[in-house]
Amino acid sequence: MIQEVIITTRSSTGVNQIAPMGIVWHGQQVVVAPFRPSRTLANILSEGCAVINYCDDVRVFAGCLTGHYEWPLAEAEQVSAPRLAAALAHSEVKLQRVEDDPLRPRLFCQPVCEANHRPFRGFNRGQAAVLELAILVSRLNRLPPDKIEREIEYLEISMDKTAGENEWQAWDWLIEKVYILRQQIKESTE
Repeated sequence: MIQEVIITTRSSTGVNQIAPMGIVWHGQQVVVAPFRPSRTLANILSEGCAVINYCDDVRVFAGCLTGHYEWPLAEAEQVSAPRLAAALAHSEVKLQRVEDDPLRPRLFCQPVCEANHRPFRGFNRGQAAVLELAILVSRLNRLPPDKIEREIEYLEISMDKTAGENEWQAWDWLIEKVYILRQQIKESTE
């Protein structure tokens, strides 16, 4: 089962990175598999740690894909990476081993500290729709335009029924990204 989370890391020069990513639990370890090239991958390999943030604010997921990175961070307790201040919970992890791959290496990490900050009250369908659109946006250059259109139309049903202000803000950021990419593709083929 893949869980959508926010991974926070820090480079050797002290630059923080916030990235949405799917993780998989493999026994007591968590597997992070960022695509190459990736700052998250470089940071975990060089620093040997990361923080997995469990977050219900879908604006963070959408923001990371659309240039909105101004999310408050706090210092982690046992690793040299920040945590997302708005996280419901977080797991601080240390890199244990790497299964190398030219496209997407698998990083096996061991939790060394976990903390709950506030209760999870559940997702609404609008939040799930934003997460699905964020995944689509992260794959825009690999999916046919008609598939993206069909998916957006379907996801809009959930947005119209259940989304709140935060979900609509995240949705708008992502739709703008889709529009900008479409324009770029159109201009490059003319």
